[in-house]
Amino acid sequence: MDPVPHLSRSVAGKVVLVTGAASGMGRATAHVFAREGAKVAVTDRRLEDAEAVAADIRAEGGEAKAWAFDVGDAATIARLVPEMADHFGGLDVVVNNAGVSGFRRIDDPAYDEMWDWQFPILLAAHQRIIRAALPYLRKSESPRIVNIASTEALGATAMDSIYSAAKAGVTGLTRALAVELGREGITVNCVCPGPIRTGMTAGISDEHKTIFAKRRTAMGRYGNPEEVAHVTLSLCLPAASYITGVTIPVDGGLMARNA
Repeated sequence: MDPVPHLSRSVAGKVVLVTGAASGMGRATAHVFAREGAKVAVTDRRLEDAEAVAADIRAEGGEAKAWAFDVGDAATIARLVPEMADHFGGLDVVVNNAGVSGFRRIDDPAYDEMWDWQFPILLAAHQRIIRAALPYLRKSESPRIVNIASTEALGATAMDSIYSAAKAGVTGLTRALAVELGREGITVNCVCPGPIRTGMTAGISDEHKTIFAKRRTAMGRYGNPEEVAHVTLSLCLPAASYITGVTIPVDGGLMARNA
């Protein structure tokens, strides 16, 4: 009988780029990877916010460096992704997490303005960062890309059509790039968080969070950023080499429940 091959479940020494890493799921993702021994490029729009997370990681004994990274700016992406890879000596994992949100009715006069603000950050940034990272990912032994979308890509909320459309675009981009890059061993997957306790949901009262979660989710509660981060980590393990093109809801059973 052939021996069962050993597939590594360690990201120790891997270089990970996390966008939107100053808070919420991005911050949790940066910490989770660092605690597993990865080197983390902590990026966010404001350097001081990213540096606070990187400093916390270093205080815990991890390796991290912060960059101010406006993912809505194509020139910044083209300049800084190579800088990050050069600093760490390579790049193994890209986690496209940065996001914004804002509600508009379809007949709102400011709808186009909101569209033009959200789409470069929520969708165009993903492909630009991936394109900038590809030369380095192609040199990695276990290259991984994880795009963070939302259950809004799988269902919808009134007045949230811009966000829903952009996040649906992320799931489509994920599938297409998984097919395109699969022969190179580069996996591309998507995580769709549901109701999670982050800055985007901070304005919802705990009472209404509880009402919504008990009514809509199988688990009856909001999730925590760390629970999303660990799914992202799992998709980036060297052993996760045959998982690509998938969209995984991390939603406490939101999409599974009929009513």
